[in-house]
Amino acid sequence: MTITPEVLRLAQTLWDYHHLLHSLQKSDCIFVLGSHDKRVATRGAELYLAGWAPLIVFSGGLGNLTKEIWTETEADQFAAIARNMGVPDQAILVENKSTNTGENILFTQELLKQRGLDPASFIVVQKPYMERRSYATFKKHWPEKSLLVTSPQISFQDYPTEEIPLERVINVMVGDLQRIRIYPEKGFQIPQEIPDTVWQAFEQLVALGFNKHLAK
Repeated sequence: MTITPEVLRLAQTLWDYHHLLHSLQKSDCIFVLGSHDKRVATRGAELYLAGWAPLIVFSGGLGNLTKEIWTETEADQFAAIARNMGVPDQAILVENKSTNTGENILFTQELLKQRGLDPASFIVVQKPYMERRSYATFKKHWPEKSLLVTSPQISFQDYPTEEIPLERVINVMVGDLQRIRIYPEKGFQIPQEIPDTVWQAFEQLVALGFNKHLAK
């Protein structure tokens, strides 16, 4: 698929919308959502090591993208990255059965309950273009908790890699925006306002063929 300057401009509009630009605050728990992007694990570990929270949870089994490329779960790989960076074992919890964002939250709720833990505030760590959707999902399933969302501090231009090519990033951003629109009525997320300019960018990208990650 051809990535023209126009495609890049439209994609940047979606990228900016997906970012929440929350300011970090000391919290009870860092909640790292699994994915195919190991930089999310690095970001979570950096936050722990910088003292933003005393506990870090890695959540994720094998999802739509990772079941095709990995055999070891997202959460186990992410936790190993954190340990290698110096996060102590006793500060780490691993939930490695979930396959989507809703399950990330529900299964982590159960894990914390089993351990007798009830954090009041969370720093959720996710891919840059999934900040907003993670926020909307978390607030639906755990409305009473205090929450901020962050991600690896990378620009749209610098984000793609060999494993995560630009075309895939754009397809996933398009699919996630569609889910932000349709998932509230399914009970999966709280509603988020989508400005007309953002929705127009979405429609143009779909028309250009970036439709590989749309919900069925």
